[in-house]
Amino acid sequence: GNRGPGQPVPCPRPHGEGGRNRTRPLGSPSSGKASGLTWPPVRPPARQVWGFYRGLSLPVCTVSLVSSLSFGTYRHCLSHICRFRYGSADAKPAKTDITLSGFASGLVRVFLTSPTEVAKVRLQTQTQPQPQQRRLSTSGPSAVPSVCPAPPGRPVPGPKYHGPLHCLATVAREEGLRGLYRGSSALLFRDGHSFATYFLSYALLCEWLTPAGHSQPDVLGVLVAGGCAGVLAWAVATPMDVIKSRLQVDGQGQRRYRGLLHCMAASVREEGPRVLFKGLTLNCCRAFPVNMAVFVTYEAVLRLARGLLT
Repeated sequence: GNRGPGQPVPCPRPHGEGGRNRTRPLGSPSSGKASGLTWPPVRPPARQVWGFYRGLSLPVCTVSLVSSLSFGTYRHCLSHICRFRYGSADAKPAKTDITLSGFASGLVRVFLTSPTEVAKVRLQTQTQPQPQQRRLSTSGPSAVPSVCPAPPGRPVPGPKYHGPLHCLATVAREEGLRGLYRGSSALLFRDGHSFATYFLSYALLCEWLTPAGHSQPDVLGVLVAGGCAGVLAWAVATPMDVIKSRLQVDGQGQRRYRGLLHCMAASVREEGPRVLFKGLTLNCCRAFPVNMAVFVTYEAVLRLARGLLT
């Protein structure tokens, strides 16, 4: 029959469902869809929460190895520098020695972390394809368009990456070894300078927080020094972390950036200098408690190792 202004357009039903056209009332909450409106699919709360942890399985599985490599490289380099400069590995290191050892620690970890960072960033930035919807055109000055779901039989394409290992294999197949180390130049700058700041600030804070007559700070001093060192390290690392993430995402589809300097210049030109510090507050809020636990564990392991060797 004739439709009045603003009345919804009936959506044709597939064969086998009665063969009749039915009209859904405008804005009906029970129908889930209304004319001219598309109601988003309701996802279970567990799936929504899981989205915050997308791409973290591989970094979580490798964090012990990467941390062992970082702290082991730092102690090894520091002992060799002290032995070379002062004749004993137990000599008190200078601030320059700590800075160089921390810088070397940051450089070494890049070879392990770059592929895992690529997988994490690609998984976190990929979007879930939504099913196509068919819009029926109407005529008239007050016509309301109707959005109907696509007919069955057209499969919705799934995500490109189905997990961290599948992501690494796909990147290696499509982009080669360079794809796994895309953004590693920014990662070198990020980890080199941030780990030099990390270990130097921790050593200085421990020195300031050590009570008179003691050689080391107490547990509370280690907690404060470790947390502050983590915050300072991320304050140094965040600009290069932003550039690193953009370079790693840029490997998908058409390339936008020609390299590290071009990415930095283009980002600052388009979004201003503040773009280099996106996520700094969140990084610092996360870094303080994490590195409190890291350095307390580190000092406990060192004391245990010294007790076993003596």
